[in-house]
Amino acid sequence: MKQPIFITGIGTEIGKTIAAAIVTEALQADYWKPIQAGFDDGTDALRILSLISNTQTIIHPETYKLKMPASPHIAARAEHITIDIKQISKHFAAIKTSNTHLVIEGAGGIMVPLNENEFVIDLIKELNAKVILVSRNYLGSINHSLLTAMACKQKGIEVLGWIFNDVYLDYESEIEQWSGYKKIGSIPATDAINKHFIAQQAANIKQALINIV
Repeated sequence: MKQPIFITGIGTEIGKTIAAAIVTEALQADYWKPIQAGFDDGTDALRILSLISNTQTIIHPETYKLKMPASPHIAARAEHITIDIKQISKHFAAIKTSNTHLVIEGAGGIMVPLNENEFVIDLIKELNAKVILVSRNYLGSINHSLLTAMACKQKGIEVLGWIFNDVYLDYESEIEQWSGYKKIGSIPATDAINKHFIAQQAANIKQALINIV
């Protein structure tokens, strides 16, 4: 298996799961969300399963499945447990399939706390993962995007590029230029997020992904 691809973003509710579905479908990769916080409306893993079309992908179970829809460290605290990055790393080491690629979806943004001392960005380093950054276009997203890029550079994380959601002015080219990270693709706004849409978007970025992974 190659280095895993970690899908993270500039915040919460910016389209990481949709981007993860598209990347998973494009590469026919395996998928894993090690920390799920909140599942009253279903887990992200189940959503991925409902959106992909290929038969090669294996959806791996979560290491931590927490009931409260909150920051992982708060959700874990409510259940009197502590998220242990080393435990996630052990689970990662046990994930063995014939698939070349594994897509890992993070929780919230890159600086979301996992426990009292560690953040999502620390998990990325622990797993030695390459990163795809997801940015949703909105007023203020330039700042959030560039801060996320800056954190990756400070930690020495390898970033493959950006996937953008929605359309708002011409933010994408400016974020690409100022961050120094290339755009992999853009996901258009739609009310019809289904298997057909995911397959179409996966086809659009497949070659770009193959070129960089």
